[in-house]
Amino acid sequence: MDAKIYRSKKILPFFLAPAFILMFVYLYYPFVQNILNSFMHIKYIGTSGGEWNQPFFENYVKMFRDPKMGIALKNTLIMIFWTIVGQVGIALVLALLVTNIKKGRGFFRTVFFFPIVISATALGLLFNLVFLYDKGMVNQVLQFMGILDVSTNELIDWKSAHPIFTMMLPVVWQYVGFYFVILLTGLSGIPSELYEAAMIDGATRLQLVRYITLPLLRNSICTCIVLAVTGALKVFDLPWTMFVNGMSNTWLTGTYMYSKVYTDVDYASAIAVVIVILGVVLSFAVNHVFKQKDDYAV
Repeated sequence: MDAKIYRSKKILPFFLAPAFILMFVYLYYPFVQNILNSFMHIKYIGTSGGEWNQPFFENYVKMFRDPKMGIALKNTLIMIFWTIVGQVGIALVLALLVTNIKKGRGFFRTVFFFPIVISATALGLLFNLVFLYDKGMVNQVLQFMGILDVSTNELIDWKSAHPIFTMMLPVVWQYVGFYFVILLTGLSGIPSELYEAAMIDGATRLQLVRYITLPLLRNSICTCIVLAVTGALKVFDLPWTMFVNGMSNTWLTGTYMYSKVYTDVDYASAIAVVIVILGVVLSFAVNHVFKQKDDYAV
């Protein structure tokens, strides 16, 4: 009798209904409503859209003429590049190094993953102190090393002179461990017999990585890059904590959208739609470049 209950498909909708209801209420309905809001006139948050924009695509035309939106898109593209190179690239190197360690692998996995559990807001405040103009850690270290003149109290205003670098460094640093764990898990799924057979044939370590590790790790790398690209498009909390209101032209699509939420809701909704479209397009592009296959799942 019990076995027949598990074979029956009629009871499945009963268990799936709560999940579908939650997804509809908190995902699909807000997404569709946000698209509609981008075509309506809604000035302040909490007010309903009373009429359609004239023309209805006014907000999307406005984005092409908005210099701050141009800055946000440019900085976001820079962020995407550095998240791929910095986060995924460094994570791949670390994973390749750690996978050759026989003992203590768990220690490195924990240490490298630790930054991801820190609140982005707390991390932003921490790096604000690190790059502080006066008495900041970076300036003190540079003075101690003699790079900056101590006698004249030479200092670097990092947030004004190098705003993009100052903002992107903690973003890259925080998520390296996340991709490191994904890639290390993928590496653990590659059979050691492949490496042993290749070494018997005289393959060097570099050849092992190039012809065995990277091809078999393709799907894991693709997953990491997709996550990095979509994460860079919507990153908000850490940059906003460090550069409130886009100081020194540090706008990103996520921070610029948030700045418009309380005073220009329909325009913020249009920016959100563009972020989603960019995320989908870039995700498809990454998948096409890497051409994910099921020839070997790691």
